[in-house]
Order: sequence, then structure tokens, then C-alpha cells
Amino acid sequence: MAQAKEARKPADMNYVHQEEIMKETIRKERKHYQAYTNFSINPFKPVYAVTGKPNSFLDAKTDLGQEDVDMKKVIELSKKPPVQKLPYPETSSQEYGWISEPLIHLDRNDGRLYRPRRHTDVMVTKEAEWLQKEQSVNLN
Repeated sequence: MAQAKEARKPADMNYVHQEEIMKETIRKERKHYQAYTNFSINPFKPVYAVTGKPNSFLDAKTDLGQEDVDMKKVIELSKKPPVQKLPYPETSSQEYGWISEPLIHLDRNDGRLYRPRRHTDVMVTKEAEWLQKEQSVNLN
């Protein structure tokens, strides 16, 4: 058993091979590097504004500048649900409930499809009795 563990020991570190691996990694990073110069706020993370002190004259002088219309559109789009943003569901989980409109619109005048719950005096009194009975049973 001890011999098997000794056989699994890694060989001595070969610094030449590790240096070659490091060079290859750096070469790949430089090859696929993209310099980003256009930075903006992530619209999918909520931004919490901290209000200033109520009587501070320094907070009243802040000039926010012009409004960025493109950023405002992106933020508004990120707040919408996926049904309004996308033409079709991206994941299988989004398929459930994607079409949430009823197949048949409910006509409350049609007695075949609409059966409301009717309350009569007998039903109201019996429900009150059952409710009292359930509460008394649950307390004991």
C-alpha cells in the first residue's frame, strides 16, 4: 500500500517546462486582448444613491450635466421582464408562462364557463360554525 502512494508522487518540478507554459499563457493573453475604452454603468445592477445632508450648501451646487439618452434606454430595457425584451424564450425555464394570455377569454355572462361561488344565508352560518370548530380543535 505504501509503495502505491510513493509511485503516485509527482516528479521533480521541471522549471524549463513551467517557463514554457508561462510564456505560452502570456502569448495567448496578448493575442486575444481587447482594450476597452468605452466604459459605462452596469444597467443590470441597481444603483443606490446616497442623499446629502439636508442643510448642506455644497450638495445644492452639484451639476449633473446632460442626460445620456442611450444609457437611459438601456436602463429602462433592463427593468422590463424577459417577455417584453425578447422575441422568444432564451432558456427552457422561461418557456413556462411565456404566453400568459388565456386561450379563451372569460365571459362572465356565459354560465357554461363561469360558475361563481354563491353565498346563501345557510352557507355563511355553516362556514362560521366550521371555522369555530376548526379553531377550537387546533387550540387543544
